[in-house]
Amino acid sequence: MRTFRTRRRGTVSGRAVIKDVARLAGVSSQTVSRVLNEYPNVSPGTRERVLEAVRQLGYRRNAMARGLAARRSRIVGVVTLETVLHGPAATLFGVERAARAEGYSVSVSTLERIDHRGVLSALSALADQSVAGVVVIAPQGATARALRDLQSAIPVVAVGADTGGQTPVIGVDQRAGARMAVEHLIGLGHREVWHLAGPPDWLESWGRIDGWRSALEDAGLRVPDPMAGDWSARSGYTAGLEFAVRASTTAIFAGNDQMALGLLRAFHERGIRVPEDVSVVGFDDIPEAAFLCPPLTTIRQDFDEVGRRCVAALLHTMETDRLEPVPVVVPTLIARDSTARVV
Repeated sequence: MRTFRTRRRGTVSGRAVIKDVARLAGVSSQTVSRVLNEYPNVSPGTRERVLEAVRQLGYRRNAMARGLAARRSRIVGVVTLETVLHGPAATLFGVERAARAEGYSVSVSTLERIDHRGVLSALSALADQSVAGVVVIAPQGATARALRDLQSAIPVVAVGADTGGQTPVIGVDQRAGARMAVEHLIGLGHREVWHLAGPPDWLESWGRIDGWRSALEDAGLRVPDPMAGDWSARSGYTAGLEFAVRASTTAIFAGNDQMALGLLRAFHERGIRVPEDVSVVGFDDIPEAAFLCPPLTTIRQDFDEVGRRCVAALLHTMETDRLEPVPVVVPTLIARDSTARVV
């Protein structure tokens, strides 16, 4: 599977950007934005350092920053991708529930595809609504790159995106979850565990691949090449037809439950019994997982907790102007009937 690396963008055409001002003043980009938009909770010494850096660099605020009002509404903005995938949808629901509990309503901007321009445009549109802050639910490489280039006084938190310290990041320990899945299979006596991975631009795919690989390496087992899927049940079904002709396959870790569902269908059609012939583990614990045939062993992500931490981190940033790390949410293994000990 090809690797994917993110790179930081430099200053465009020699013009200073907000990160240049922040670097020279020794503060965060959000602190610079708060000084420029005359927020009151900035110390006089910090304010003077920022203004001096602005003068030295000749920095000019962009239209997005100029249009922000000092007084914000009690609305939390959410940028997310247009998808029926369980993870993003469940996270959005968790954010909505947590926001309501804090007295905020939610305005959602959905993107048909995730790219650098689209993410920044969605953030700009929410800024025009004077939202109090924004949660970005799109854990992809393009999202991370866009957030690294963000110039805004609006507090932003991101779900699962490596923003290089620009914004607080809330995430699930994908690597630990994948290790749980593989170690469960190894504990049942499986000596080879295949992986059906998600799309390469999804940061969650990287974490799950890394956890799967490290668990096999630590056990001294061979690491086969992962098979690529796209999160859909159809891609799981296609992969299942390929796995079905490999007589030696006894265990598969699928990158999500939808792909595991496709595997189960393909194996049923080919007369391969689960778990007697092949054990299958998914990831997410979708509501239907317990009702599949057989019920699916999977890794449960607590999306309600992710949503709660998103809102808590956003409110903390709004109130204190401090970017503080947020502990990752640790997933749990839910053992059901799709896995069994090797006989």
